[in-house]
Amino acid sequence: MPSRALWQQPYVNIFKHMKIEEWKKVSKEGDVTTYMDKTLKCSVFRIRGSIPASNFILLPKTSSQSLGLTGWYFYLLFRPSPNKHFIVHLDIAAEEGQVIRVSFSNMFKEFKSTVTWLQFPFLCGAAHGSVYENTASAAKQGLVGPAPPCTRWTCLMMDLRYLLSVYLNKTYSHLKSIKLCANMSVKNIITSDLLFDPGLSYTEFRQAGLKLPDGTAPMPREMCFPVLKGQSWHQLYDYIRFPSDGSKLPFDSIQKGSNSAVKPETPAEKSPQREESRIVSISKPVQDRVSLIQQITTPKPSAKQQSAIQITSLPELIYTSSESSESPESPGQRSQAGEEFRIVCADGDGVHVYARCEDDVYTHVTDSEEEIAVINAASPRPVSLPSVKPAKQAQKLYPDPILKLNRIIGFGGATMRCAVWSSDGEEVVYPCHAIIISMTVSSGHQRFFIGHTDKVSALALNASSTLLASAQTGTNSLIRLWSYSKGLCQTIIPTHTHTLNWLSFSQSGSVLCGVGKDSHKKTTVVLWNTRRVSEGGVVPVLAKAHTDVDIQMMKIAFFDDTRMVSCGLGNIRLWRIRGSSLRSCPVNLGQYHSLEFTDLAFEQGHTQDRPVDDRTLFVSSRSGHILEIDYVAVGIKNIRRLLPAQESHAQHREKQTFGTGAGIAVNSISLCAEFCVTGSEDGFMRLWPLDFSSVFLEAEHEGPVSLVCVCSDGSRVLAATTTGNLGYLDVGSRGYRTLMRSHTASVLGFSVDGNRHRVTTVSKDSTVRVWDMDTLQQLYDFISDDDENPCSVAFHPSMPLFACGSSSGTVRVFDIQTSSLIAQHRQHSGSVECVTYSPDGQCLFSAGSLGYLALYQASQLDHHVVRVLGNVVARGVNCGPEALAVSSDSRCLALVGPTEYTVTIMEAHSLNELLRVDVSILDVESTTLDSALNVCFSPTSLSHLLITTSANKIVWINTHTGQLLRQVSDVHKHQCLSLAVSEDGRYLLTAGQNSVKVWDYNMHLEINSQVFIGHSEPIRQVRFTPDQMGVVTVGDALFFWDFLAHPREAAQSLSIPPRSPVIQISPGTSAHRRVELNEVMLTNENPRKTLPFPSSPPVMNIHFDERKDSRDYTAELHPSPTAGHAQTSPPKHASFLRVTEWVRDKDTSTLSANQTRAETIGEGRSPVRPDCYKHFTPRFKISTLDQTVLALPSGQTGLTLKAVIGYNGNGRNNMVWNPDTGLFVYSCGCVVVVEDLHTGSQRHWFSHTEEISTLAVTHDAQTVASASGGGASQKSIICIWNVSDGSCRQRLSYHKGTVQSLAFSRDDLFFLSVGDFSDPVVALWSTQSFELLCTVQMSVPVHDAAFCPFTANELAFIGSSAVFFTSIQTTDQGTELQVKRVGLPIEVGQAEVTSLCYNSHRIMYTGTNNGHVCAWDYNSHRCFVTWEADEGEIGVLLCRGNKLVTGSNAKKLRLWSIASVQNLNNSNNKRTRSPHEDRNAQVQLEQELLLDGTVVSAAFDDVMDMGIVGTITGTLWYINWADNSSIRLISGHKSKVNGVVCSPDERHFVTCGQDGSVRVCSLQSHELLVQFQVLNQSCECVCWSPPRGVFECVAGGYSDGTVRIFSLESAEMELKLQPHPVAVCALQYSNYGHVLLSGGRDGLITVSSPVNGVTVRTISDHKGAPITTVQCTSKQYKEFGLEGSELWLAVSADRRVSIWAADWTKDKCELLDWLTFPAPSPPKNTVTLPPSLAAFSQSERGVVVYTGYAVEKEIIFYSLHKKQVVRTVSLSDWALCLSLCSTGRLLAVGSNMRVLKLIHSSSGQFQDFSSHSDSVDVCSFSWSGSQLFTAAHNELLLWTVHGL
Repeated sequence: MPSRALWQQPYVNIFKHMKIEEWKKVSKEGDVTTYMDKTLKCSVFRIRGSIPASNFILLPKTSSQSLGLTGWYFYLLFRPSPNKHFIVHLDIAAEEGQVIRVSFSNMFKEFKSTVTWLQFPFLCGAAHGSVYENTASAAKQGLVGPAPPCTRWTCLMMDLRYLLSVYLNKTYSHLKSIKLCANMSVKNIITSDLLFDPGLSYTEFRQAGLKLPDGTAPMPREMCFPVLKGQSWHQLYDYIRFPSDGSKLPFDSIQKGSNSAVKPETPAEKSPQREESRIVSISKPVQDRVSLIQQITTPKPSAKQQSAIQITSLPELIYTSSESSESPESPGQRSQAGEEFRIVCADGDGVHVYARCEDDVYTHVTDSEEEIAVINAASPRPVSLPSVKPAKQAQKLYPDPILKLNRIIGFGGATMRCAVWSSDGEEVVYPCHAIIISMTVSSGHQRFFIGHTDKVSALALNASSTLLASAQTGTNSLIRLWSYSKGLCQTIIPTHTHTLNWLSFSQSGSVLCGVGKDSHKKTTVVLWNTRRVSEGGVVPVLAKAHTDVDIQMMKIAFFDDTRMVSCGLGNIRLWRIRGSSLRSCPVNLGQYHSLEFTDLAFEQGHTQDRPVDDRTLFVSSRSGHILEIDYVAVGIKNIRRLLPAQESHAQHREKQTFGTGAGIAVNSISLCAEFCVTGSEDGFMRLWPLDFSSVFLEAEHEGPVSLVCVCSDGSRVLAATTTGNLGYLDVGSRGYRTLMRSHTASVLGFSVDGNRHRVTTVSKDSTVRVWDMDTLQQLYDFISDDDENPCSVAFHPSMPLFACGSSSGTVRVFDIQTSSLIAQHRQHSGSVECVTYSPDGQCLFSAGSLGYLALYQASQLDHHVVRVLGNVVARGVNCGPEALAVSSDSRCLALVGPTEYTVTIMEAHSLNELLRVDVSILDVESTTLDSALNVCFSPTSLSHLLITTSANKIVWINTHTGQLLRQVSDVHKHQCLSLAVSEDGRYLLTAGQNSVKVWDYNMHLEINSQVFIGHSEPIRQVRFTPDQMGVVTVGDALFFWDFLAHPREAAQSLSIPPRSPVIQISPGTSAHRRVELNEVMLTNENPRKTLPFPSSPPVMNIHFDERKDSRDYTAELHPSPTAGHAQTSPPKHASFLRVTEWVRDKDTSTLSANQTRAETIGEGRSPVRPDCYKHFTPRFKISTLDQTVLALPSGQTGLTLKAVIGYNGNGRNNMVWNPDTGLFVYSCGCVVVVEDLHTGSQRHWFSHTEEISTLAVTHDAQTVASASGGGASQKSIICIWNVSDGSCRQRLSYHKGTVQSLAFSRDDLFFLSVGDFSDPVVALWSTQSFELLCTVQMSVPVHDAAFCPFTANELAFIGSSAVFFTSIQTTDQGTELQVKRVGLPIEVGQAEVTSLCYNSHRIMYTGTNNGHVCAWDYNSHRCFVTWEADEGEIGVLLCRGNKLVTGSNAKKLRLWSIASVQNLNNSNNKRTRSPHEDRNAQVQLEQELLLDGTVVSAAFDDVMDMGIVGTITGTLWYINWADNSSIRLISGHKSKVNGVVCSPDERHFVTCGQDGSVRVCSLQSHELLVQFQVLNQSCECVCWSPPRGVFECVAGGYSDGTVRIFSLESAEMELKLQPHPVAVCALQYSNYGHVLLSGGRDGLITVSSPVNGVTVRTISDHKGAPITTVQCTSKQYKEFGLEGSELWLAVSADRRVSIWAADWTKDKCELLDWLTFPAPSPPKNTVTLPPSLAAFSQSERGVVVYTGYAVEKEIIFYSLHKKQVVRTVSLSDWALCLSLCSTGRLLAVGSNMRVLKLIHSSSGQFQDFSSHSDSVDVCSFSWSGSQLFTAAHNELLLWTVHGL
């Protein structure tokens, strides 16, 4: 269990964390209730009853569970019941493994203790001023016994660390459980590491600007007790601390102290803790890591002075300087700022500016608006500033975004009553489902407000048109407030209502009123204060009310923000805000109390002689009554009723009402100063004078008018109808213009006429409409009969015709120009779900829901029927408009059918079947049958058919062979409903649910798609426009998008000389299929009009030469490991391996072995490696890199790297940690690992192929540089990484050898790289363009380099017996390095200078390989102090202030105090010092730690209190000088990993290595739990006991022939066996754990008892050849004709496999089969042959899988039932390891080409992964097959398995 977790900081509200009100994680017994406490003014829990065992609250629910709370302080907010006894039990876990119960109660008389129990008496305090308080204060002993009658609420704080440390000498780990018993009231329980001051609230602390002691904080809001103004907290409540500062007896009691305020001492001073052991050979458990994370991420304390451990006299120096070139001081040095600021990118969209501050406290505001004081001792505080994110990597779809919403045809959705004018009357704002549109009425231009996730139900715009409010319907009802001019959402208001149907702004825009229904269907009215929205302020609720009356309309009075008016069914009410409440007054309606009132409007205009509120209120009704209400008198002034025109009045327009009743139902009313407008149910918008004497203007609509709105100047009147029409009337010209028409139901499909820029749509509202794509105006409307509904539609590709299929089975063809029906056919008995024309316009196809397919001759107007087929199309309704697809050459027709599991391809002109593909068997791993949904041909790749499936996949099928070419999984969150391919074949469109995705068709990018939202309903169809410049989507409305991808211009292609066509083969295409693709393309009769261009930028290599040494320099821009454009030859492998069913007369070809060429480095004699460990030496490897491996697109890989387990201790300075930002980066092999110390999660950066030698990070922690070798005959590679997104910005290549060191300048403008001894060149780069500025060839090897922190253009590097002081000189001619070489002092002698660092006082320190540290004055370039700091080589040197850390190959890490060195340097600069002063100068060795190996990297914080150190053994240590402790962070193997096995329960895994260690780690956290070490032996193999045993054990086989069994429960060795005289090569428990089988290097197999170690039997059949594999599995008892419930096999190096049947309970073991695999003679130069490997197939019972050295490189599948080989799978290289997955027919194979190959055993489909820097020797699946371990030398990787 972790001992500290960051989620618990700064405190944990236990009741909230456990959700106590649900009582699911907490148990209660007896009389436990909640009540509202009058003192605290909140709900609290009350426990009544005097029997503790029967009345309690227990957290957690059962004793087997644990709270796991690590906070040092326990806070209980409670009040004892008067005159009663209570008791509290705390179960606390100690680090030593014990659980101690701590109890306190007022029934205890004295303190008692045992080894597992502490009992404290609790002394209850009395109320202030009571007689009991006076009695207690006068007594020597407090109020022992029952609580007094007048108790107070109490905050009890207990120091849990103190309790265990002082009373029991234990180390506190965590709080396990809490039990509150009998007679108390409890508000809350809190745990924290902070000491809270109860008398100081956070608000007071912030206002007063106080400075609290370290480790203390003001009381959080969740712990605060209410205190009235003018009162003191301590007068109202009690604060009790334990350990108590009281003076009363008994001392070991919990009582109120004499001083209740928080004392200034730190928690560490109050709570002593024992020093932890520093034995580094044994790993600490997982808890240590989490504890260290807390210390790393908490604010750092200031440096503490410590006593000297060792005093070293500083000798006098005789200084000598070697001859070197002097360079003048640079005249243009950068000025030094007085304050240091550092800018780093934040996690969000801001920039954090860090400045050194002296304040100790800063404010942290949580998401729940709780304010906590967080202590920060001398640490930087962040200030957010806006910033721009760094450029993303090129491996994504560009441009971004690739779609832009242009126009929408649609109106309404949830309501047709929302539309408003802007203040200037030039724009109309209205909703369209989930999007809000602002349309300019003069031009038709649309702006969009996108953000709602459901349909918009209400809309309001303030009078100045600056603030727009919108509400959405549904369960997630909320309000968004928008900046109207910018179109940006400024805030979101959760409404907590079920629906919100109306919004209204006040005239000033400061108040927003909303009306809706809550979950109980009760009307709710809410008012918000929106005054400070534009300033970024909060939106508080002014008032809220619930009412039973119906409200259909509510508006705020324009003359008073505090007054509102509402109307509804049977009521008109006037509202007003009183304080924080809403009050309403009904209008006496008399006989009209039963009317349904629909809308209201205030009289406009104002005269000086009338009060401002003297207004007439007009209210409309559904019965036609218009009521005039006197607002002041709250009474009816006048009533009018609008009646329909009489039949006798012929001059008047007559129309019957749509509703019932004699009057005209008025739905909406709007007023201006001159007239009144009504919108009624009869479809008329009428303009009346204010006295309603007569109608002077009216406009008739197609349906009921739902809304009328007069603009501010009265010149225009907006009208909306329930049929989806929106328009306005120009009062002056009396002209009417329709702004928008729309479908009133979902759109089922559409078709585009590219020649005439028209689009036709079919909808559930039973209409077919034709729209103009330029003006968005509806051109034609075809309304169907009542007995049928249109279902599908398709435009003819050239003629002005469209075909429409209906629910009656009829297909009709319409001529748009004449608006006539030209053809009608009924060949279907069910609905016509899809109609489509062929691209050449010759054929029309229709598919019915009952399986019929019809072909029509479309070249003739009558469209006569050519052929009808039954049971061809998959049956079903709503199969979509893309159940049919025709190829671009009009030759092939694809359809889903005859069942939903098959896709059929036919000849288009005859409907003759060409191919049938079963979609359900494409995914062999799926447990359910996959069905096809839609089909689509690729316009350019005619052999590609795309199919969307019910499993949310897209599969590419070869139309000639039916073979699976490629598939993409998890296309959308829901099923993909539609897809389309662009004409140039570069892009793919998909629609799923409410989103649209644009994909790179070839899937060559790391991020292959972009997602776009906007629809509130499922998208039914998506298409590119014919000109490919736009995209159309339909669902709830018709969306037109601009497609921003750059088209391929024909003019560009004409300038390129003709050449033979190049066919790109995607990674998902097999090699033998490449010929078929070429044939199809070359035989296509339609020539391409343009030449193909690459869909992503190619890799560019820039070569230039500007240096004297004429070296080749390469800078690779935008590296793309997945792009194949830079390679002219196809990859060696394809996505499918050759699967050969066993045929005796067929031979297979043999692939030639790869050859490597050795390169001679240097001229003349070979360079000599310097005698120091600091110099990096790559590990020797015999493996070669497979250059043909291509990275797969993201999301399509069968494996993803989950974790890198270990650290490369062979690197140098290959770990960086930035304490300010928390950036933690290290390397393992060729992978750069970025680990989050908070969660332990990892990110991995891949670009290197060789072992990484070193790392460097910029000072702003935004860029990381890594270097590695380039492989045989190649230069080293330096990768520049963006920390924010992990992209590789640059790949630099210059150094011939490996890179020894990397460094960034102080201002991050320069970047330095240093070559190793074979090529000692120092290169200076510019970080802006990463251009190589200059190089310096050194005469001696250079070990390290560093830039000067106090000047911008100076640096130093070190080498053999010299220090090189260097300055950067920049002139018009370029940049150069001026180097001055300075020799070492005589006292040091000839030595390698191996490390250097600077401090802040212009002093540089260097370390040597003989243990000396030298201090250099940077101004004079002279060494003035030296001392012997270690007996070994100092490879790591770090300085912070007056602290210096040295790390050496003597395994020692030392902390020195060097204040005297600084003083000595100051005296040297001021005056001549005396010899007496020199002799008194001292350095102090303050602390020392002994680690597990040579120190190779280190990083510490600014005060040198904590840091991270890496050693050569592959361990990263957390170092805390304050505690003098070290904790393992990362633990890996130093030597080769020989085996890795996952436990059966998949909670742990075990590894073994050549160093003799067996390590057991947690699979979830990857932490080392226990390590078993055997000295001077190599552990060759390891296995895990089967899951049937009681206790878990692991067994290891060693090189001395022993087998050791280790128990995980006791962490000890249980048994040691000696079954072999030679090394144990293979080890395995039997399937049921009865015996242990081991194979030796001499070929003997021993069966031993794991209980007593007795050898049961010895099998010598394989004698003479080492055993390589032993594996066990289960079988039926008499299966294969032999008794026994187990099968096991053994494999020897001579390619022999024996299979045995065994019943170990009866001591039976019989040979079942013996296999011998022939092989040719090995080549003469072969050192070792590939191993022979075999395993039982997990998915095919009775099949043995074998691979090894043979004639062919292949995997052989042998059936034990058939006694023959059933198939083989070819390999491209010999297998070094083999593992079979328990699911999905997957195999994992590792090779000497550093490739891990994941293979599907049936189809041969495979994927390659090259994340290792050496040959993959070990691979092992977990028991469930969900995870895979791989190892290459000491690199251990954990993969997540997705399958193929």
